[in-house]
Amino acid sequence: MKENNSFVDRFTMFAVKLGNQVHLRSLRDAFAVIIPFFILAGLAVLMNNVVFPWFFTGESLDSIKVWGTVITNGTLNLASLLIAPMIAYSLSKNKGFQNPLASAAIAIGTLIIMMPTTVSMNVVETGEAALVSGGLTFNNLGTTGMFSGIIVGLLATEIFMKISSLKKLQINLGDGVPPAVSRSFTVMLPTLITLSFFGIVSALLISVFDTNLIELITNVIQEPLRKINTSLIGTVIIYSFSNFLFTIGIHATVVNGAILDPLTLQNMNENMLAFGAGEEAPNIITNSFLSTFGMIGGTGSTVALMISILIFGKLKSSREVTSISLAPGIFNINEPMIFGFPIVFNLPMMIPFVLLPAIGIIVAYFATALGFIGKSVIMVPWTTPPLMNAYLTTAGDWKAVLVQLAIIVFGIFLYMPFIKISERVTRAQAEMSND
Repeated sequence: MKENNSFVDRFTMFAVKLGNQVHLRSLRDAFAVIIPFFILAGLAVLMNNVVFPWFFTGESLDSIKVWGTVITNGTLNLASLLIAPMIAYSLSKNKGFQNPLASAAIAIGTLIIMMPTTVSMNVVETGEAALVSGGLTFNNLGTTGMFSGIIVGLLATEIFMKISSLKKLQINLGDGVPPAVSRSFTVMLPTLITLSFFGIVSALLISVFDTNLIELITNVIQEPLRKINTSLIGTVIIYSFSNFLFTIGIHATVVNGAILDPLTLQNMNENMLAFGAGEEAPNIITNSFLSTFGMIGGTGSTVALMISILIFGKLKSSREVTSISLAPGIFNINEPMIFGFPIVFNLPMMIPFVLLPAIGIIVAYFATALGFIGKSVIMVPWTTPPLMNAYLTTAGDWKAVLVQLAIIVFGIFLYMPFIKISERVTRAQAEMSND
């Protein structure tokens, strides 16, 4: 028994250290800042393609849809440009660097430096593609380049902070200078060196290898990783492992926030852009898809657990905890249930807690792949209640609501035997304590 506890303790410590790793923590902090941008983009896409056509037609519809278009340009189409400085700022703050704003500026400058000098753009009059210089495209600034923004944000910041730590490169103007000016001169030489270094790398890639860092990262790292992690098998494995971590008290974002969320968010953004353009959405698995069918009522799809307890539960304590947890659980906030029931370190409850989300994802995946329900094309806030989120994320597909409802009903009966086992264990433990 001691060996088992020792293994659990060691595994827990490893997971805690992983979750607190500064780069992963900075990544989660950065995404937390820009998620509202993408939720607004989802609203814009929904209004442009579902709501506005109910009330407007022809030129009036084209005019009103400009609102959604400009919102999309300032959110989805700037994804990489938004994430790079946010990562740089978060990483600098988490590492105690004194000038995080400088790091954010370095990240923006570096990202632009690493982009191609000539790009392909469509001519408005003819619709034909033309190669132009001196332009930046939404293709590079937006969701396609988002993974590049992540890598540039991390890499440029680390190099900049390392160079800035060298005392010989710091220009000190003394105490009589305003702090903002003093900080600017302190990082002046590190700024010049960092940007010049990336400028040399970019020039070599463009001139010698006829490529650029954005294209290189996209083709060599981003796309292979995305194909693996957001495949059905990859997603189920990663998602199930993160849910298992939650059963030992470690939040699921330890895994999801680092290796899954950035990729499913990119899938979501691509779907929104395609739907907004009237094209077929390319991806099934997105972050809204996972929260809708794999996180119904929160991690572990605990809305099914709460309903099951209210129907089949016998212990007064379980029903009381469920009653308290019901209101936040409707909005997918289920920490009261996870730690109050509890699910954490409750062996019988670990099984359905991990199993039900995986089943929900698999069922919804095949329902989507077979064309029974539409793809997730609208990003909805993760706090959107069940059934409503299924309807909204699929742009009003009522069959998606039926699929989600079927998963909930299945989950109620899946949780039922484990609730009974858990209650028996609780009673036995209480009797042993009394003895």
